[in-house]
Amino acid sequence: MTEETAKPRRFLTIEQAAEELNVNPNQIRALLRTGELRGIQVGGRGVWRIGLADVEDYIAEAYRRTAERIAAGELKDEESTHGLQESTR
Repeated sequence: MTEETAKPRRFLTIEQAAEELNVNPNQIRALLRTGELRGIQVGGRGVWRIGLADVEDYIAEAYRRTAERIAAGELKDEESTHGLQESTR
């Protein structure tokens, strides 16, 4: 099979999921431990694999939670935060 006809990956390693979400692999491990991110352990050594759909579900849920926090006034945008920091210098 060539790259163009290769079947898309169904599962990611911890490192690949971390790269996809632009976080440290330790953050992915923590999300797996808390159940915030779904994954499976395979093989005798219990190697973690995270489904692509599970990563997409995590992203969608993170967007939903963020929108709720913005609507509740719990989050400020980065510009207003940076502006406050710069004006206090």
